[in-house]
Amino acid sequence: MNLWDPAHVSLGIDLMTAFLLGIVHGVTPDEHTWPITYSYAVGGYSSRAGLAAGLTFSAAFTLQRAIASELAWFGLSGWFTTAALGGWVAIIVGVAMVAGGLFISRRHALPHLRPFTAPVAVHDAPVWMPALHGFLAGWGFGAFALILYGVLAPAMPSPWLGFAPGLMFGLGTMVVQAAIGFAIGRWAARWGLSAVQTRELGLTAAARTLTWGGLALALIGVLGFVDPRLADFGISTGVKVHNLDRVELPVIALFAAMALATVTTFAGVRRLDP
Repeated sequence: MNLWDPAHVSLGIDLMTAFLLGIVHGVTPDEHTWPITYSYAVGGYSSRAGLAAGLTFSAAFTLQRAIASELAWFGLSGWFTTAALGGWVAIIVGVAMVAGGLFISRRHALPHLRPFTAPVAVHDAPVWMPALHGFLAGWGFGAFALILYGVLAPAMPSPWLGFAPGLMFGLGTMVVQAAIGFAIGRWAARWGLSAVQTRELGLTAAARTLTWGGLALALIGVLGFVDPRLADFGISTGVKVHNLDRVELPVIALFAAMALATVTTFAGVRRLDP
């Protein structure tokens, strides 16, 4: 089983390959999963809520991958695997992230450019929000999608199984994202603060990650139309694992936003101690 360059072997091996690729996708950082899962998990400010955020996001992501896999079986993958659509997905997901961040922060997540500020007034994120973001983010196209839609889905023996590789891939991603969400939520809850402080800090970090990360992603999507070379910019690492072989501009920007949001929120914890 070659996860770097898989080929059709048999139905069972193909589905297991899709599941394992989903696990690799969940483990390796990209611009469409980790930042959003982190945002809603830390905003849940508990391990249970973090787990729920990871499951909700990845369940919607799984649904999208199953639908796209079925479409690929019918030979329609060319409709949603173009570079132009990738740019639009970045813009749409970015705008959705900004909208989520502004909702959580009651429109106050756009800094505050003083770096270490106390949390702003915050809302809990509704359940449908990470689900919507998961479904939208699933349309992002990369090496994993190329394998799913170009190799595994077309190899299914009938249209009744065309969705199966996408489903298995999504379930593999779900296992990892749920674990990541649980861990992040547990980390947010272990700061030794009061329940009110923990909630405000977690939601503030979530709002800032979504808002700043969404702005960065949407801007990169726009710049990709202005100069397509930006869409292909990346740093080769030499690691022969998808998503780790190159560190691309959207990943750099989104993880910088995650780091900035975390530092500017949690560095002010001492100011909140009674």
